[in-house]
Amino acid sequence: MTALRKNKQTTHEIELAGQLALLDLSGGLYLPAHDALLVADLHFEKGSSFARRGMMLPPYDTRETLDALVDVVARFNPRAVVALGDSFHDVGGPDRLGDEERSTLSGVQSGRDWVWVTGNHDRILPESIGGQVVEQMRLGSLILRHEPAAGEQAEVAGHLHPVGKVVMRGRATRRRCFLTDGKRCIMPALGAYAGGLNACDAAFKPLFPSGFTAHLIGTERIFAIAKSMLCRD
Repeated sequence: MTALRKNKQTTHEIELAGQLALLDLSGGLYLPAHDALLVADLHFEKGSSFARRGMMLPPYDTRETLDALVDVVARFNPRAVVALGDSFHDVGGPDRLGDEERSTLSGVQSGRDWVWVTGNHDRILPESIGGQVVEQMRLGSLILRHEPAAGEQAEVAGHLHPVGKVVMRGRATRRRCFLTDGKRCIMPALGAYAGGLNACDAAFKPLFPSGFTAHLIGTERIFAIAKSMLCRD
């Protein structure tokens, strides 16, 4: 429970499939019962992937994403970290990591269990990247996977990069968000260049037929907004 007390100001508590879960300002999700930190859609080396196709982006996304990852791991100091797929933007991403970034990643992995769940962008990961590679896994009542599966299974997934759009004082703001109905949670992307899909998009409807709560990541706190308030038909 140390992490629970230590991160009280940066987290928001929810119940997820009968488990306590902490939604973090970073976009990570911590499960105290398993001392496990979940992150999704890091998309390392997206900038270099685009550059190879002639679309130039500032090549700092991996460094920025790693900084965010290192920060949240340091605050929770979890026994295990599970990255829920699309950790690399393509299968060649691990080979394009610079020496400094590779050293940083190795350092944050050290001393804990590290699991890479494969995604649609990184279905194959080399042993040199460290940790264990799986297609999906279970933690207690929850299945952890990359692409959410419609149905009754309790799960935590990524893939869709949800964002919520709210209007405050006449100004529209887009924020990364967690979507949950208390049984399933779709996590926001942690990657600096990952982008996002509006939470009101039809892609979310089969996953949450009875609606959801969007937990929008603000500057200093997380705001819970019902679908009926966020998505006005």
